[in-house]
Amino acid sequence: MTDKQENPQDLQPQKPLIDIKTGNHTVDESIVRVSRFATWFQAIPAVAHFIRALDRFNDRLGSQFGAAITYFSFLSLIPILMVSFAAVGFVLASNQDLLTDIINKIVSSISDPTLATTLKNTVNTAIQQRATVGITGLLLALYSGLNWMGNLREAIRAQSRDVWERKPDDKEKIWKRYIRDLLSLTGLMLALVITLSLTSVAGSAQASIVSALGLDGIDWLRPALTIIATSISVMANYLLFLWIFWILPRHKPRKKALFRGTLLAAIGFEVIKFVMTLTLPKMATFYFFARLTLFCAAWIATAKYKDDPQMPEAGSASRHKSS
Repeated sequence: MTDKQENPQDLQPQKPLIDIKTGNHTVDESIVRVSRFATWFQAIPAVAHFIRALDRFNDRLGSQFGAAITYFSFLSLIPILMVSFAAVGFVLASNQDLLTDIINKIVSSISDPTLATTLKNTVNTAIQQRATVGITGLLLALYSGLNWMGNLREAIRAQSRDVWERKPDDKEKIWKRYIRDLLSLTGLMLALVITLSLTSVAGSAQASIVSALGLDGIDWLRPALTIIATSISVMANYLLFLWIFWILPRHKPRKKALFRGTLLAAIGFEVIKFVMTLTLPKMATFYFFARLTLFCAAWIATAKYKDDPQMPEAGSASRHKSS
């Protein structure tokens, strides 16, 4: 036998996760088994990581930030509709035949002559004021977009910071913050356009190739094409979330944590989009997108991997100069 020095603290029995005594031996034994299983299950690295991320998400008001992001997402739709309506107004103003045809269809589809006349005058007034509606919509879209980006940035930083409270270095002058949010919003829109274009072009090219090869009637090819299309969509999501998690936080994210957390967000967002098409209305995508983004930000911040170097922080040199 070999002698082994033992730490007195290790000799102390660990407090069970479920510490309930009922007085019934059989029930108490069952509770002990469940407690041991729960302790073992929570010790699994992936499960422990998930619990840490969920605790941080809840402690740092992830649900409240998600609701704020969703609110500004809906608010941004109003100016977008105004700009779209103004664009339609310019098209109709340059095409009198199309405008007359639309107005006649509106009048003919309404039995009440007073209401038909009111709608006709409303359409004509909106077209005459298309420039005012468009400019107002652009200004409101810019304002709501900057606030949306500001809320997204602060929410992600809240999940990414080592401490919950903002440090004095995190406070910026209002004009610097708006310029930063404008640049971030522009970058996000560019990333979104690239990802959507990638998905659209890849899907169209895939359909064209299959049609050109005369493989439309092969049944077993459909699941393979679905997998390919889903993989392309996940890759596009990955690029979008990689930009969000790398650019928006002020800290330097860990390399493995960043890449794995981004993959988790990309797959999760694809699942959300699929579920939205089957059950819930598509407008709910904003809310689940916000919650998924913040949870994955917490997941990246709470990751503990060995030999995980930090990624270079985008714009770190310019921030050091400004400070």
